[in-house]
Amino acid sequence: MFDLDAIQAALRQFGFDGWLLYDFRGSNILAQRVLKMPAGFHGSRRYFYFIPASGQPRKLVHRIETDVLDHLPGEKTIYLRWQELEAGVAELVSGCGTVAMEYSPRNGNPYISRVDAGTVELVRAFGCTVVSSGDLISMFESVLSPEQLDSHLQASEITNSAYARVWAFIAERVRATGSVQEQEVCEQILQHFEEHGATTYSPPIVGVNANGGNPHYATGTGANTTIREGDFVLVDLWARLKPAGSCYSDLTRTGYVGSEVPERFTHVFKVVAAARDAGVACARDAFTAGRPVTGGEVDDAVRAVIEKAGYGQYFCHRTGHNLAQEVHGNGTHMDNLETCDTRRILPGTLFTIEPGIYLPDFGVRSEINVYVELDGSGVRVTGGPLQTEVVAILK
Repeated sequence: MFDLDAIQAALRQFGFDGWLLYDFRGSNILAQRVLKMPAGFHGSRRYFYFIPASGQPRKLVHRIETDVLDHLPGEKTIYLRWQELEAGVAELVSGCGTVAMEYSPRNGNPYISRVDAGTVELVRAFGCTVVSSGDLISMFESVLSPEQLDSHLQASEITNSAYARVWAFIAERVRATGSVQEQEVCEQILQHFEEHGATTYSPPIVGVNANGGNPHYATGTGANTTIREGDFVLVDLWARLKPAGSCYSDLTRTGYVGSEVPERFTHVFKVVAAARDAGVACARDAFTAGRPVTGGEVDDAVRAVIEKAGYGQYFCHRTGHNLAQEVHGNGTHMDNLETCDTRRILPGTLFTIEPGIYLPDFGVRSEINVYVELDGSGVRVTGGPLQTEVVAILK
């Protein structure tokens, strides 16, 4: 449901004069979601919707698509010629100092950069300062409803229980035949999801030894995809319930095919786990103290642990990502590496913390999901107990 009062309250909270939502042929899916465009909507002409910090919104739509925003409140201006469009935009933002748009300075955050440079230039030409709507998007795109949170928690039970099946299957096959293929393990996970009413947009990652050292490894494509006794295995899996709007759970854990885990694996795992826990502590301490915290700050806290241990060069991706209806959602990411995410982590949002160390012969990643309580009182880890040691699969 479109909530004008909530949006205007947020604009005042962030100190913006208004929010100009613009889309052309689906180029701005974020605007479509904020505006609650009908499912399957496909427009062929540009439309604008301006929400002031107070007062009534205003619409600018093309003559052959005059009804595209009829489900929203506000007066409508219809344009045909390009000159009328430019005049219409000028009228929408008249008197505004700061206007939020899906824009990121220097494209520092490509998840937010959905408005083309020319449109930003046009708005600036009317005397406005265009600012990023990043925090607004986090608030209205990634704050979970109670129903969405419940869907995530149900998905978390499914993903967590998948690991018991994975380790048991590997143990059974190795004991019976001496080996098992990565792809066979992957198929067990997908079968587990199907049996429990879950789905996923792409298959999980099952990587043995050096294959697990590739952060975005595709199962079954490595030089050696056979899992045997004495091997190290990384399993990254994600799923959501099948109904539309459900939210994902996304977890990564590691195991060793043996009864005792060698120290070299345990040592690296402990560094990764300590970094993971530092990220949770960073977020938890901030919310307990009632102070804002950004995604970049969490990334810095996690990365510092791995760098201090001497493995900084082997941690080659951001610490985590927003988690919502997509695995990689559009809310705040835990990132000060690939992008500089200065957006605040907001109450009611969900994100991953997943540090990794990727060495030539094996990789360790520990991925958990963290939910910020809606009242901002603290954070909680979902998806079952934290992994505190490498699983000895044959123990």
